Amino acid sequence: MILFVFEGAEREPRVFRTLERLFFGQGERIVCSFGNNIYELYRQLQEFDGDGDIVSVLRENKANGLPDNARSSDFSEIYLFFDFDFQNENLTLEEMNQRLREMLEMFDDETDNGKLYVSYPMVESLCYTKELPDEHFVEYTVSRCDCMARSFKDIAREFSYYGSLDFIELPDGGRHRLGKQEYLRVKDNWIMLVHQHTSKACYICTGRDTVPEDKETVAQLRIFEGQCGKYLCDGEKIAVLNGFPLFLFEYFKINIFDKDAI
Repeated sequence: MILFVFEGAEREPRVFRTLERLFFGQGERIVCSFGNNIYELYRQLQEFDGDGDIVSVLRENKANGLPDNARSSDFSEIYLFFDFDFQNENLTLEEMNQRLREMLEMFDDETDNGKLYVSYPMVESLCYTKELPDEHFVEYTVSRCDCMARSFKDIAREFSYYGSLDFIELPDGGRHRLGKQEYLRVKDNWIMLVHQHTSKACYICTGRDTVPEDKETVAQLRIFEGQCGKYLCDGEKIAVLNGFPLFLFEYFKINIFDKDAI
């Protein structure tokens, strides 16, 4: 049984239900929502002596979707998806960086404590693109000042060619019967997003704007360190990047240009 833990209760689980329909086969997967940001999760984990027992914290919070009697040992793999939340006014940038680093070091193995995927600055980075494929995606950054002045959701919606996440979502997660053309359109859009985000992650980590040859090249901690070195130290900005495409790249270990490979 695999556990997927999301920050929010609506958008992220809805995106994942589409990914299930498009890419996953049969299998038992539990989807639950923490209902708060990664820095609150960090705080609560410290109350558990920082041992990384995410399931205990979720159970204490009565997390939406988690069985009441769930234990860490119930799950063969655990994946977490949270936002960087650049706009957080309760913490300094230094405090956010220190806590996120600790979280990435703690949650670096899906078969142990869990594997954390971070979206910079938020999950809406999925729609921060011009018409796919967007050859300029590697250049896009956003500043903390902008994110604190107005919602990144609004910034992304206005910037996006698509205006929302509809271009990568199947209606109701794909439960209704769909025509083949619509199904393939959404799947192709995801494959192009995987290309864009993995190439950009590789640029952040190595300076090369290309799909990486292996997942270690774009490990989450390496991405964070690249963000700190290339962007955060220079005017408090970050490169726009999303965790979902990186997860697909790592999980399926495929050539993403082969549309029949998944």
